[in-house]
This record gives sequence, structure tokens and C-alpha cells, in this order.
Amino acid sequence: MVRPGGEYVDVADFLDAVESFFDQLTTIAVVPLAFAILSHLGRIACRTRAWRNIVSAAYPDSEVRWRDVFSAYAAGIGANALLPGRGGDLLRLYIARHRIEGSSYPTLASSLLAETIFDSAVGILLLAWALSAGILPGASVLPDLPGIDWLWVFHNPRAAAGILFLLLVVATILAITGVGKIIDFWARVRQGLTILRQPRRYLREVAAWQALDWACRLTAIFFFLRAFGMPSDLHSVFVVQVAQTLSTLLPLTPAGIGTEQALLVYMFSGEAPASDVLSFSVGVKIIVIAVNLTLGTIATLATLRKFPWHVDVEREADAPERA
Repeated sequence: MVRPGGEYVDVADFLDAVESFFDQLTTIAVVPLAFAILSHLGRIACRTRAWRNIVSAAYPDSEVRWRDVFSAYAAGIGANALLPGRGGDLLRLYIARHRIEGSSYPTLASSLLAETIFDSAVGILLLAWALSAGILPGASVLPDLPGIDWLWVFHNPRAAAGILFLLLVVATILAITGVGKIIDFWARVRQGLTILRQPRRYLREVAAWQALDWACRLTAIFFFLRAFGMPSDLHSVFVVQVAQTLSTLLPLTPAGIGTEQALLVYMFSGEAPASDVLSFSVGVKIIVIAVNLTLGTIATLATLRKFPWHVDVEREADAPERA
């Protein structure tokens, strides 16, 4: 990895960073770590409240219980801890589809889009701050950063263009052969965005909860930095959040592993040793994955016990048009 001064630091060996984390496990401050985990759980609670309100607006005649939405979300983030490409969102939608009466996959999927609007606005502000502060790697440095999984698109432009072309061809064929179903599909998609047509309700029931979600996630980062003995001022908190945001743009690896570590080592250059940054980044990732996986496993087992999932799978396989 290239630093501004031309010094090279090897961050390719992710396993060494994991080993370093476990070697320093006893040096982690327990109290800040506990507050960090509580803040992380708090942001999950806030986020599920926001999603519950989005879905409730889409299905005003159905009972949308927060515990059902929480279970679906928890199961999804648990699966995302293990699967690349946010594969856990499929499990999230599956559970929500079977816990909310009268719901459909297109409507629930579009509700996830409504959920990202506030996050996108905050993310853009953070990235604008990062660009103005000059903490992001420049175009000349990016090719030398190992672990940036989404750089594959730039290193293989012809392959990426070919994949995009094939996707457009498939989409065109589907559009020509299924006009009626597409009209019904888009009606369901619009239903999932119902709350956006009610600005006051959106601000009160979604944006307010998501603002609390961001407060919790920044608080969690602050306490994680304190727990690992890293610089914990507001600048450092924003740096970590920017790296986390960039690592999830194209999540080609589980939980964005690799991308975030490479970015943090560059962004903390001159403020903390690369070994400490890696130990912090990998340690936080392991802890968050463990919490998400535990929560997701409990939620999945508790939810799947309440309905005959194998019967539903067979029924949907026989009647795919119901999706």
C-alpha cells in the first residue's frame, strides 16, 4: 500500500491481523467495549423501527409488528456476516414476507429502497467531508491499495461492460415478454414507497429513527476506538465511518472485509501505526460479526419455529406468480 510519503506497508495478510487481534485481546478496555456493543444493538433497534414504519405505511390494513420486522432484520444481518453481496437481505425479505399478512416481495424490496434515502444523504455528506479534508486516497494511489474489492470494475473495464450489456439484454427481453406482469410488479414497487408520499410522516417515523441510528453507530465507533486505544476524537470517528461506508458500496466480500482495512491503514497514516490500525479494524469487524451472527441465529431459529417454512417453500415453487 502506498502512503503519501511513498512508504510501502503490507496489509495483504489478513490472517496476521486476526492473529494480532487475538494476541492483544486482553489489552482491550472492557467498559468502552461494552458501551460499543450496546450502541451497536441500539442502532439495530432504531433501524428496525424505521423499517417497520415504512412497511406499515405500505400495508395500512395489515398488522405490522416490530418484533417480526426485528426478527427479519436480525436474521438478515446475521446472514450478511457470512455471505458476500448482501445475500442476507434475501433471508430478511423471506422472513418478512411470511410474517406480514398480504405482503409481497416487490413491495418489501422497494421498502428497502425507501430505507436507504436518509442513509444516502448522510453518506454523501460524509464523503464530501472526506474529499474536502483530503483523507481519501487519490486516483494514483487506488490501484496500489490491496483488498479494495470494488476496484475489479476499474481493472477489468471490458469484462464489466460485457456484464452490464448482458444484464441490459436480459432486462429488455423480460420487459418485452411480460408487460402485464411488469405493470403489476411496478404497482407493488410503488406501494413499498408509500411513505415517501407522506413527507411529515416520513420525517417523524423514519428519518427521526434513522438519525438516532446514525448517532448510535458514531457512538459505537467512538467507544470501539477507546476500547482499542486508538485516537478517538471526532475526526477519527468520521474517518472510520467513511471507510465503512466505502467498503459497503459494492460488498463483494462478507461484511466488506479487506476493503475497509486497506482504506483505514491509508487514512490513519501518520496518526497510528499500521499494525494498530489493522488490529483495531479486524477486531471491530470480528466483534460486530459475532454479535450480528449470534443475534441473527437466535432470530432465525425463533422465527422458523413459528411457521412451516418447508411447506411454504414448496407452495411458492408451485406458484411462482404469487411473488
